[in-house]
Amino acid sequence: MRIRTVVALTGALALSLTAGCAGGGSVGSGSDTVTYWLWDSTQLPAYQACAKGFEQENPGLTVKITQLGWADYWTKLTASFIAGTQPDVFTDHIQKFGQFADLKVLQPLDDLGIDAADYQPGLAANWVGQDGHRYGAPKDWDTVALFYNQKMAASAGLDAEQLNTLSWNPTDGGTFEKAIAHLTVDRNGRRGDEPGFDKNHVRTYGLASGGAGDADGQTTWSPFTGSAGWNYTDKKRWGTEYQYDSKTFQSVVKWYFGLAKKGYLAPYTDYSDGANPANAQVAAGKAATSFDGAWMISTYAGAKGIKVGTAYTPAGPSGERATMMNGLADSITKNAHNKPGAKKWVEYLSSDDCQKTVGSYGIVFPATPDGTDTAVAAYKKKGIDVTAFTKPVADKKDFTTFSYPITNYAADVYALMHPAMQDVYANDAPVGGLDKTNKQINFILGQ
Repeated sequence: MRIRTVVALTGALALSLTAGCAGGGSVGSGSDTVTYWLWDSTQLPAYQACAKGFEQENPGLTVKITQLGWADYWTKLTASFIAGTQPDVFTDHIQKFGQFADLKVLQPLDDLGIDAADYQPGLAANWVGQDGHRYGAPKDWDTVALFYNQKMAASAGLDAEQLNTLSWNPTDGGTFEKAIAHLTVDRNGRRGDEPGFDKNHVRTYGLASGGAGDADGQTTWSPFTGSAGWNYTDKKRWGTEYQYDSKTFQSVVKWYFGLAKKGYLAPYTDYSDGANPANAQVAAGKAATSFDGAWMISTYAGAKGIKVGTAYTPAGPSGERATMMNGLADSITKNAHNKPGAKKWVEYLSSDDCQKTVGSYGIVFPATPDGTDTAVAAYKKKGIDVTAFTKPVADKKDFTTFSYPITNYAADVYALMHPAMQDVYANDAPVGGLDKTNKQINFILGQ
């Protein structure tokens, strides 16, 4: 773990040293071209449509869009900063933003006049750095909900109302654990809550595996830690101390991964981000439910041979239902070749015109309220109910939303938490071992 941390820090140092002296000049760019990178292939047609609208409003400017897969995207983006071949504008993730801002490879966007009130609550504030400058224009947002196989739920005697009113606690799991147990079926047809259930030979797990969750647990344990009243760090944004040593956090993690020991949660070995993610387990009938993000709505809806529904995350000890509310943004690179054109493009991307265009495709929730409403209508037209994702944002009485942890050294936090959480899930390592990991992380943040 220490080696990976040193490598991450060394890479950051190299980027820091070269970014300031690397000349601008995105490949294929010119004074009449704005280069734009994104990773989501499903969103590409929507942004191509935005580009056409932008070009009509800005004669003489052309947007050149490059789409790359998630893993390649960040590798090539980092390399482009070092080589001086960076795009003018790119889709930014909150996990990466802190380090990019710290290394000064992003252009401040204070002069764009971004008004936080124009976007869903909290989205604009997330992209303001520790120096007080803005480095991202709100693009879209997502929350997490419980996807479920409707036929399997009906066979288990669980209807939509029951699944939308589940609750949990770290002592006995509450009605959520009872539902997951009842949805679990072994090779002999016995359910997880029936005598003789064989936890070592399960045909269908009640809950799909989304992996160990690493440092954020967005689509695994975060709905539970959030509804238990736990926070990642000591501050809402730019915290200086992580709290993985919290007894609350560790009790939730112990209970959550304990579901795998009981045979209700698919084992760690069932998960593969590329070949067998949670949605693939549900689509194959290997799991009855899964926690997943709004960006996966169309994927679940398109699964062949099954009909999938969605339900709210279960209420926890806090009395509320919780979900991470993450949001992407568009950022301009510090050495953008066409900075004037880049600013015009980002202004357009964050405008209602573009966001309603993106919303009309029904693939993501744009950051503006009008863009969100357009997306909801588009999903409805497809026969998809997205209430489980939108209500947590609108209803602050029974739901709580929280942000992805925003701190420095995110890559190092991941490098330490990734193997530690894997050890808890895969090897039944004591959760108390996270005390040491937390101390290592806070040591790095204190540098």
